[in-house]
Amino acid sequence: MYNIALDLHPIMQVHYQELGELPKFRKAVVTIGTFDGVHLGHRQIIEQLISEAKSIGGETVIISFYPHPRSVISKQASEVKLLSIPAEKIVLLADAGVDHLVIVPFNQDFANQLADSYITDFLIAHFNPHTIIIGYDHRFGKNRSGDYHLLVAYGKKLGFQVKEIPEHLLNEVVISSTKIRHALLNAEIETANKYLGYAYFFEGLIIKGNQLGRTLGFPTANLFIENPEKLIPGNGVYAVTAMVLGETEIKQVLLKGMMNIGVRPTIDGVQRVIEVNLFNFDKDIYGKRLKVFVHYHLRNEQKFSGLEALKTQLGRDQEMAKQALTAL
Repeated sequence: MYNIALDLHPIMQVHYQELGELPKFRKAVVTIGTFDGVHLGHRQIIEQLISEAKSIGGETVIISFYPHPRSVISKQASEVKLLSIPAEKIVLLADAGVDHLVIVPFNQDFANQLADSYITDFLIAHFNPHTIIIGYDHRFGKNRSGDYHLLVAYGKKLGFQVKEIPEHLLNEVVISSTKIRHALLNAEIETANKYLGYAYFFEGLIIKGNQLGRTLGFPTANLFIENPEKLIPGNGVYAVTAMVLGETEIKQVLLKGMMNIGVRPTIDGVQRVIEVNLFNFDKDIYGKRLKVFVHYHLRNEQKFSGLEALKTQLGRDQEMAKQALTAL
């Protein structure tokens, strides 16, 4: 039900380089935003962007920023949790059919430029837009002084069009993003996936744990998530599919499994860990990366009377996960 492309789209171009090295876009139809998660609400905006570009024989260009502007302006980077870090956003936007993604480094100097300079020295100088599609409430420039109306005024003078994203769609994007974050943090994975339009995913480096799972008959891949900005679902046991990255013989093969996120109260109850048990899989994958797609929440984390009780429950969890994943 929830599918995304597993590789980068062969057509979309991603631009990280200096703005002065950007290509000359052909009748650029531009929109601006974080597009965090690239969920179903965002995809409606992208459809509007693509439709407009097709009508004039132009190219779609999404301007996004990294790090997240809020983390720079508020100085509270640790509080910003992303549904999609840049590498993930690239895959999602490519899957949506975007021609160009420009990831602009966001810093204090960029935030402090005047609204007029933002239009002339940033948008016009580097993108030469044919059309800008933007929300009525979009703000830019120092003290957020620039708005939709200022863009329209400049458009009349400089020869570009400005089209508005409908208010109801903007509200839908905000509501969806809020609901997705809330759902993930509360282990309501099916709700999150409904709004995303795909199974929520993340990846991490497979590291060695205490190997207790192997002793119990349920060996696990313990994941280290390098980017602290990535939002990790709430504690609990999940039915998942996963893909080992960088392993030629099993590349792009989706494996079924179950995952525990939590502090393992039966064992130590101290450090939060992410452990994935892959069904019918016995390869040595330490040091590889695992991409995990989260499909169903099976149960909350709980403390058992001992290892035997835990082992019995793990058997039940495995059966529940296999049944839940039958249709995939």
